[in-house]
Amino acid sequence: MNKGLLFVLTGASSVGKKDIRDRLLGDEQLHLNYSISMTTRPKRGEEVDGRDYYFVNHEAFAQALRNRELLEYTEFDGYYYGTPKHQVDFLLNSGKNVMVEVEAQGVGQIKLQYPDALCVFVEPESMEELEKQIMLRYRDDAASAQRRISKALVELELSSLFRHTVKNTDVDAAYEEIRRLLDEHMRERGNKA
Repeated sequence: MNKGLLFVLTGASSVGKKDIRDRLLGDEQLHLNYSISMTTRPKRGEEVDGRDYYFVNHEAFAQALRNRELLEYTEFDGYYYGTPKHQVDFLLNSGKNVMVEVEAQGVGQIKLQYPDALCVFVEPESMEELEKQIMLRYRDDAASAQRRISKALVELELSSLFRHTVKNTDVDAAYEEIRRLLDEHMRERGNKA
């Protein structure tokens, strides 16, 4: 049995990753399984534990780190985010293709363990457009919006390290470009797409 493909989607906050991710996961021809991340931040609105994130306390997250149970992790705004390794390994070893959505800083940690992973950085149409999106999304918390804009600037500098970058000027076009990259990568590896 072929080992599955690990697909890593990343980009700055509010760049449209979630819309692209949902389109890719809804594409039954890709056979993608989504690996849910773990976080120490509280649930927001309609989020559901085990669907959107695994919501854990700081001690449980620290324990997962000590036990080397995370594929990657990062911290933002005092909260930790990470990808449980056992879930990814189980799916890949079962021959399934896995998508993870992570912060740009976590991609290096993943590439050390999975050098064949397909990593795609989603870029905004422009920095001005990204700032507008962040300000809209976090309009009730100007300080948080400013922190996210600062973080986005750092992440955009990291985009030059990626072999594959896709500019999200239109969700449909970005989805099609990423789907093409996935198809190509799967064909090269002999995975089904």
